Amino acid sequence: MSLKIAFCASRAPIAQAALEGLSRRYGDHSEHGADVIVALGGDGFMLQTLHRTEHNPAPVYGMNRGTVGFLMNEYSDHALVERLEAAEQAVINPLRMRAACLDGSEHRALAINEVSLLRQGPQAAKLRISVDRKVRLPELVCDGALLATPAGSTAYNYSAHGPILPIGADVLALTAVAAFRPRRWRGALLPKAAEVTFEVLEADKRPVMAEADSNAVRDVSRVHIRSDPSIAHRVLFDPGHGLEERLIREQFV
Repeated sequence: MSLKIAFCASRAPIAQAALEGLSRRYGDHSEHGADVIVALGGDGFMLQTLHRTEHNPAPVYGMNRGTVGFLMNEYSDHALVERLEAAEQAVINPLRMRAACLDGSEHRALAINEVSLLRQGPQAAKLRISVDRKVRLPELVCDGALLATPAGSTAYNYSAHGPILPIGADVLALTAVAAFRPRRWRGALLPKAAEVTFEVLEADKRPVMAEADSNAVRDVSRVHIRSDPSIAHRVLFDPGHGLEERLIREQFV
């Protein structure tokens, strides 16, 4: 029985050209009923694809037609079926964000990489951080803060000097962005099951926005975040180049 492959691609010309060539060579099935979905683009498009197909049981195999491509495999139009059959699987559980805003509205979103809070204006944000309903940091004066999954630990979290997490680790990284006070606070590692709450202090004077994988909500007053084990994204990688290996490799460059 031949492998049923569904292709999707970003709008970039290089990705669209790859889509045309691969579809012609291997056929292009509907995502519903496909054995595997092949995403052509960069990390941003891969995140979009995972969010879009979260209820589809087919795993997603990315090939880099973008820039960084941390979640992607090297692009090649050769022996794709053999690569897919030999691929290793990583399972990623997203974060679920619930954000309350100053106008009384509430917004929900999922994040595969991270949920971040960032100041909207010229003044630093003031955040109170609770873990499992217990206040752990009464006041963090900063440009922002974020909670990252292991899959997202090499993205914004790493740029903010947060730790890189092994993909199999049942922990989340809580990281400050340009912390002013307490100046020496370097963040925390939390159990994967922990619920983290950010309260925005002086929200009228110091407005803050929340982002879940670039899904932005402005003027938030309180943000609750926790991992959602009911959603499991299945991502495929070439043998020896899986997410675990990439996470380790990034720490030695």
